[in-house]
Amino acid sequence: MTAALALGGLGLVVALLLSIARAVLASKERGSEGAVVDAVDALLPQSQCAQCGYPGCRPYAQAVSAGERLDLCRPGGPNTVAKLQALLGREREPAAVAQTPELVARIIERQCVGCARCIEVCPVDAIAGAPNYLHAVLAEHCTGCELCVPACPVDCIELVAWTPK
Repeated sequence: MTAALALGGLGLVVALLLSIARAVLASKERGSEGAVVDAVDALLPQSQCAQCGYPGCRPYAQAVSAGERLDLCRPGGPNTVAKLQALLGREREPAAVAQTPELVARIIERQCVGCARCIEVCPVDAIAGAPNYLHAVLAEHCTGCELCVPACPVDCIELVAWTPK
């Protein structure tokens, strides 16, 4: 009887230790997954444009860390794809993004009425101006997310190919 109680107690202690070890290892695993998502999210342009098919950059980062294609972020372009490949150690995927030129918004000055709706929707503050004044796009900050195009009531914004100076 004493031997049975001793073995039962020993089994209970081992089960408790295994349960604690499992919880500790699971929390470390979740923490490392979060770090990968954070690192992927930091490489994305943060335009929250949803052109990738996800509602924003963070959900796309979560999907990428779970195996989603790396080339769905059009504003990020080929440079972002290359950085993601380096970060995640993935082989080169056929890149749909690499075939399209980098786009930036351009305001057609003679048509702009100064409504400032484009300024309000730009997620990266790439449009300078004020209400009732002409606006300008800071091309080096524009990600080409296209969010300003439908916001313009007079259709004075177009997307054009751009190469950095």
